[in-house]
Parts: sequence; C-alpha cells; structure tokens
Amino acid sequence: MTNPYDDFPAVQANYVPLSPLSFLPRAASIYPHGDAIIHGKRRYSWSETFARCRRLATGLNAIGISKGDTVSIICPNIPEMVEAHFGVPASGGVLNAINTRLDAETIAYILTHSGCKVLLVDQEFAETATEALAAMDAADAGAITVIDIIDSEYGGDVAPIGKYDYEALLAKGNVSDPWRLPQNEWDAMTLNYTSGTTNRPKGVVYHHRGAYLLSKGTASDWFVAKRPRYLALVPLFHCNGWGHSWTMAAIGGTIIGARTVSAKVIFDAIADNGVTHFGGAPIVLSMIINADAADKRPIPEGIQVITAGAPPPPAVITQMEALGFEVTHVYGLTETYGHVTMNVWHDEWDQDSSKNRDLLLARQGVAMSFLEHQDVVNTETMEPVPADGETIGEIVSRGNTVMKGYF
Repeated sequence: MTNPYDDFPAVQANYVPLSPLSFLPRAASIYPHGDAIIHGKRRYSWSETFARCRRLATGLNAIGISKGDTVSIICPNIPEMVEAHFGVPASGGVLNAINTRLDAETIAYILTHSGCKVLLVDQEFAETATEALAAMDAADAGAITVIDIIDSEYGGDVAPIGKYDYEALLAKGNVSDPWRLPQNEWDAMTLNYTSGTTNRPKGVVYHHRGAYLLSKGTASDWFVAKRPRYLALVPLFHCNGWGHSWTMAAIGGTIIGARTVSAKVIFDAIADNGVTHFGGAPIVLSMIINADAADKRPIPEGIQVITAGAPPPPAVITQMEALGFEVTHVYGLTETYGHVTMNVWHDEWDQDSSKNRDLLLARQGVAMSFLEHQDVVNTETMEPVPADGETIGEIVSRGNTVMKGYF
C-alpha cells in the first residue's frame, strides 16, 4: 500500500498541530488488516476505516462543507458514528453529535443554534428528526441537507427521510484526496450540547489539541493493554464517547459497536468478540449484576470497566469485582471533554477491610495525566478547602481539556 503520510502538507520539522486525526493514518499503516470496528456482521479493518473516513471527508466537501461548518449526526454507536468522528473534522467541518434521547423540540433548537448544514440521521431516529425539522424555521430547516444512515443491523421499518443515504455520500468522495490535519490545533473540532436540565442546552466547543491530549492521556491512564477490544457503550454523543474512538485509533485497538445497551449485548460482546474494556454509568453496572440467567455467559477475569456519572454505591463495585470485572471510577463533565479525574488505586489499600476498600473504590479520584490542575475551592474566596473528605466546595479544573468556550 502507499504511505498514508505522503499526502500530509509540508510543515516545520519540529512542530505539527496536534489532532487525533493523525492517529487514523498511523493505524492504517501499522495495522492495515487489524479489526478497527465490529458491528454485528459488519467488520472493517483500519485500512478500510481510513478509506471510508477519507471518502466521508471529501464527500462532505463535495456537497459544500468547508471549514467551520456544522455537521450534525443523530446515530447510535455504530460504524458510521465512529467514522463521523474522523471524517467530519477532516473535512474542515465541526461535528455535532446529538443525544438520541432528546425530544424533537430540543433537537430543533440544537440544529438551529448550531447552524447545522448537514444532518446525518440513523433510520431509527428518522421520525424524531422529521418532527425536529418541522419545528424549525422553514428557512433554517431548508438549508440543511439530510442524509440517511441505513444500518443492516437495524431491524425496524422506519422510512428514511434524506436526500440520499450515507453510502451515496461516500461515493461522492475520493479515497486518493489528501487527509487533512488542521492548520491550527486550536480550531474547533466538535460541538457538544449539555443536557439542558436547568435551561436551554449550551453548546460546548472542543478543539483538536484538547481532543489529542485527552486521547493520549486516556491511553496511558486506562487503556494500558496492547490493542484492546473496546465495547462502545458510552454514547458517542456524550462528550464524544469520552474520546475513546480516537484513543482506539491511537493504539490500534478494536471498537465493538452497540446499537443498544443491555446485559445480553454486553455478555455476548465479551464472549463473541473478546471485549477487554468498556465504560458505562452505574446503571449499566447494575444491569450486569442483575442480568437474567439466560443472558449471562462465562467471562474472563480482569475486564476493565470505567464508570462515571452518579457515584455508584460501593456495593455495586464490590459485586462487579466478584464477577471478575475491574472497575475504575472517573469524573468529568461536558466542559472538560468528559473524564478528567480517576480513582488511582494504591497497593497499601489492599490491606484495608472490605468495607473501607469499597469506599475507597467509590472515590472519583485525582486529576488524570492530561489535566494540569484540579482542586476544590471555597466559592467566595476561591481558596482551596481542607482535603479532609468533609469540607464542601466547588471543583475547579485547568488544562488543555477544558473547553474552548461556549458556542
């Protein structure tokens, strides 16, 4: 095969803008035949994934997407969603992955506020997308090109709504066109909206530099195994799945897709696809613990699980460990690209009583390697509060994975 680096633009010998887009040609060069994405009967190698992402980038350019344009997507964790995390930024566009659980009115607000130019929509969510477009101003809705994602693993019969489908968009692209890194690593890469629990969702802008450092830091802090097999349960619309798709490209791992999340999906993926890592909220852990006997299958010891969201009860972590999983508790938020702290285990804690050990495991931890500083401060004085586990304050963070700003 040709060297995928040949078409990189000429740059200084001692400086290249940081971007997770650089991970993909490397994975294609080193692991061309290695599994990149597995989703049901669909399977793509890293060379195939790179080619599809190049076609997506240039296909978007062919229909008018240029630097700074918003490309929205409503889609579960399937290959097209992973590809969008590389192909959209490579086109110069900004990826806006929309929460598939939102109502039509909120989606309409996001599409309008973000200035969406292209909407990629999985067939399952076509009806909600139709309602959202109908709720928008006619001129704004009319400016959006809608493209259907038709997943062979989807068993429903919802009619597609787009101008054409995703594969037709790829056909407009050219696999031989250059793979473009940003000229400025601070350029916007993705646009993620908060949950909007107290007001309208806020658009949070991530840049290439932060996404790169998050991905590399996660590789060193959590993905310690060589070429892991990662089950994508964390929604890719949630802080871009904590950057794990980019991380997997950096280390040549395998992403196992999941249209839905259930105990059966998890146990089957472990047994059939050799999953070594996955992430999920505490409710996902409870789902595993309370799985029906018919859904359970034998699992190997030592599968790495990262959990975030509402703090899991210590008993949940204990029960997961009894099943053979190793759980790491993390914390973060949309404005910090996802997880920025983690529970780092100390060997001396092994000697603690089981009850105290559970409490230690439930802690959300210290700053991850890519975060420069984190503290808990008094909101009036902004001075650090005592590190006594009792005094309440506000969490403050500083580093390259703090958002570029609100859109």
